[in-house]
Amino acid sequence: MFRHRVDQFARIETNCGLLLDEMQKIWEEVGEPQGSRDTVLLEIEKRCLEAYRRKVDGAKKFRAELQRHIAESEVELADICSAMGEQPVHFDWKPGGGLKKKLDTIISQLEDMRKQKNERKNQFVEVLQRIQNISLEFTGDSEDNLYKAVLDGTDLSMRRLEELCKHLHELQDQKRNRLKQVCDHLKTLNSLCLVLGVDFRHITGEIHSTLNDPKETKDVSDNTIKNLASAVQSLREIKIHRIQRLQNLASALVELWNLMDRPMAERQMFQNVTSNIAASEPEITEPNMLSVEFLNNVESEVSRLEELKSRKIIEVVIKKRLELEQICRQIHMVTEALCAMEYSVEAMESGAVDPMYLLEQIELQIARIKEEALCRKEILEKVEKWLAACQEESWLEEYNRDDNRYNGGRGSHLTLKRAEKARALVFKIPAMVEALTSKTKAWEAQRGTEFLYDGGRLRSMLEQDSILRQEKEQEMLRQRDQKRIEGQWIAEQEALFGSKPSPSKKGKKTSRTPTGVASNRNFSLGGAMLQNPKPQKAASRLHSSKKGDLLIQKISLIHEQHGGFAALPSDTSVFANIYP
Repeated sequence: MFRHRVDQFARIETNCGLLLDEMQKIWEEVGEPQGSRDTVLLEIEKRCLEAYRRKVDGAKKFRAELQRHIAESEVELADICSAMGEQPVHFDWKPGGGLKKKLDTIISQLEDMRKQKNERKNQFVEVLQRIQNISLEFTGDSEDNLYKAVLDGTDLSMRRLEELCKHLHELQDQKRNRLKQVCDHLKTLNSLCLVLGVDFRHITGEIHSTLNDPKETKDVSDNTIKNLASAVQSLREIKIHRIQRLQNLASALVELWNLMDRPMAERQMFQNVTSNIAASEPEITEPNMLSVEFLNNVESEVSRLEELKSRKIIEVVIKKRLELEQICRQIHMVTEALCAMEYSVEAMESGAVDPMYLLEQIELQIARIKEEALCRKEILEKVEKWLAACQEESWLEEYNRDDNRYNGGRGSHLTLKRAEKARALVFKIPAMVEALTSKTKAWEAQRGTEFLYDGGRLRSMLEQDSILRQEKEQEMLRQRDQKRIEGQWIAEQEALFGSKPSPSKKGKKTSRTPTGVASNRNFSLGGAMLQNPKPQKAASRLHSSKKGDLLIQKISLIHEQHGGFAALPSDTSVFANIYP
């Protein structure tokens, strides 16, 4: 190489020397002065130097350009290798290789790396595009930061590509899981809609339009899955609520059927209802089993049976009330509860009171009254004996007022026998009253309450009867004394005038005189209740049974109006119309 250059410079120098020799000859022939010759030679030398200098400057500039291109190519090549995650390229230059060859080699390698970079970038773009599409399906947001990094070319390494491919596989698996989740939700939603009688297509159409088209890919976004889960949960809660309602209705049906012994044909119509009386939520899958229409039909049947039950219960309540009244009458009790029961039956018929509650209350009242009857049994038996004795006493008084009682007739011996028994029984009345009073006092002390008989206190009735008997005895003693005085007066008249007045007429006249007994006398059970407690005039006495019957009828009328003899007022003015 160096020899070639020496030869080249020698050849140039020879050529220039020949040309200068030729020019010297011409100048000599022409006679050019030496000064002109030196000037021309100096100018030629200057122009040669300038030409060489221009060529050298151009060569330097070209060399700098080559060096710059080489440096830029090396930097770009290094950047590409760095972005692709590969080791930088090292070149082994041989001596005398030159910059052009170096640049050509670098450019060739750079072109290869650019091609690889574009291929790698396309791979990234494809993977990221698929990731972005799946992300849009999930959340509606794209991963712009990853996509921007690919477009910038800052990270195109295989490691990053593998990470993105792995992320893509994860998203694809997640999409498959989401699609399965959506299908499961749709299946569950469809089964719930069938059982509840709800339009499945209407519900899914409101969530997303792709859910109703079997040919179209189902939407698997977060919002769709959330709305599907919410719809399933809402329908499941409705199902649980309706199951509870159905089971309550089924229990009511079974109870009403058993209570009223309904026929099997009627029960068979709602057998599918009662068969689910203890079923769990997943076990009820029959279509329209929990629809609003079906539940309303079952509820209508329960309402019909409830109405029928109410009518029957009202009948039972009325019977129980009558039974309670009968028991109260038998044991001579007048309770406030009985009046309240009558009012409650009216309220029950109008629907203001629960019939079952009223029936329970009446049954409790009957049980309490029956217990009360056992406690009152002994005293009531004694009261019945006492009242029977008083009735016999009343009959005996009527019998004694009959002037024809000794006339012989058919059955007169039976009447005499009854009179003897009545006298023996009347003789026992004071002892009966005393024993009954003692027993009543003990009962009241033990129970801490008063013993009532037909609404009145029994001890008050017994005390009033004792008082009336004492007054009656005093009246009898007074009448006996009056008869004795009248006998003495008659004897004196006979001694004075020697005449004998008619005893019977005189007796009738004397019996017409007032006895002086107070008119406002207490009225009680016993003989005084069934006879006239006032002294009568001889002309107004009841000598016939017809008048006696009229008296008893008037007393019975007062008894009915005042709810029993013991409930009558102590003032005897109520008997003013009986004894005119």
